[in-house]
Amino acid sequence: MPNSIIEINSNALKNNISYIKSLLDEHVTMSCVLKGNAYGHGISVMVPALQAIGMNHFSVFNSLEARQVFEKAQNDFCIMVMGDISEEDAEWLVENHIEFYVFNLYRLQYMLNIAKAKNIPLQIHLEIETGMNRTGFNKSDWQEVVNIIKNNSKYINVKGICTHYAGAESISNYMRVKLQRNIFKKALKYFKNEAIIPERIHSSCSAAILAFPKDNFNMVRIGILHYGLWPSRETFISHMTKYNLSQSPLQPILTWTSYIMDIKHVNKGAYIGYGNSYLAENNMTIASIPIGYGYGYSRSLSNQGRVIVNNKRFSVIGIVNMNMLLIDITADQNITINDKVILIGKQGDYEITVSSFGNLTDQLNYEVLSRIDKDIPRVLK
Repeated sequence: MPNSIIEINSNALKNNISYIKSLLDEHVTMSCVLKGNAYGHGISVMVPALQAIGMNHFSVFNSLEARQVFEKAQNDFCIMVMGDISEEDAEWLVENHIEFYVFNLYRLQYMLNIAKAKNIPLQIHLEIETGMNRTGFNKSDWQEVVNIIKNNSKYINVKGICTHYAGAESISNYMRVKLQRNIFKKALKYFKNEAIIPERIHSSCSAAILAFPKDNFNMVRIGILHYGLWPSRETFISHMTKYNLSQSPLQPILTWTSYIMDIKHVNKGAYIGYGNSYLAENNMTIASIPIGYGYGYSRSLSNQGRVIVNNKRFSVIGIVNMNMLLIDITADQNITINDKVILIGKQGDYEITVSSFGNLTDQLNYEVLSRIDKDIPRVLK
């Protein structure tokens, strides 16, 4: 019996994809972002779940994740690597026609050498530096990129031109993103004038889809939204207001459950757990759960986290350990060993949301999810 399980709700996923599609023009391709083990949801579960509802374009950060998607995907599909490519995987990417970002001359030339040796054309996306100042071709590189592509047209297919916005989830970044949008459009014009016409143009992540819908071009990279969560509280409120919605149109697809491992009674005046952070002010009944920070349940939730057991909410007490946490179940003497515990999810009238989980730990939705231990079993429901 595993110490916890991640359940993925296929109906909620289908709802989210359908809603996102309603925000996009019909010609816009949706690429599902599966980096960070599919934001903690599990690549091995998410790929077949997404393909079952017609999604076949997948974005990952590195070549290891590309291999993981490749192992699970069936029939027609496309994989796009947005970041790291290990030298060990470079030939495999070329041989399997995996698409990937090119953001410096070193990578372009390195991969081109492999393409020539294999006599297999590269499938590249040119990433443009527009102000994120992370990865991407600066304007000073554009002409050399053009020359390399034109001189090696047999070995290079420009599948896309793209960029990434530096904080579309917050209005505080509006002017910076606006400048980025302008630079990107200049880059598109530059390459078009050089007769380099990509199949895909993409700049929008989940936040940008909501904030700058006119810049969706013909592909968007869907991350946090299709998992049923929002890029930020600001984007949530803005979207709800814009469309006059009374409840979120998205449904979280992840539930994280564990179980009661042990129950014991503690006398008034005794300390509970490590150190002296929690003192029993009355006689108490406590339960231990075999989950701790080693599995992604943040130590910051010590003495303030919440869980759900038997349709009731209970408090985490004491310091969260590497492999265990304790809860106060004094109010319910009917709880028994092996009862299910909801760490993230809904049961009855109560819900522990990823957002509330994150607010207590000062972590983003993305951070909370991606830190959940990869070895915890993921199952599709």
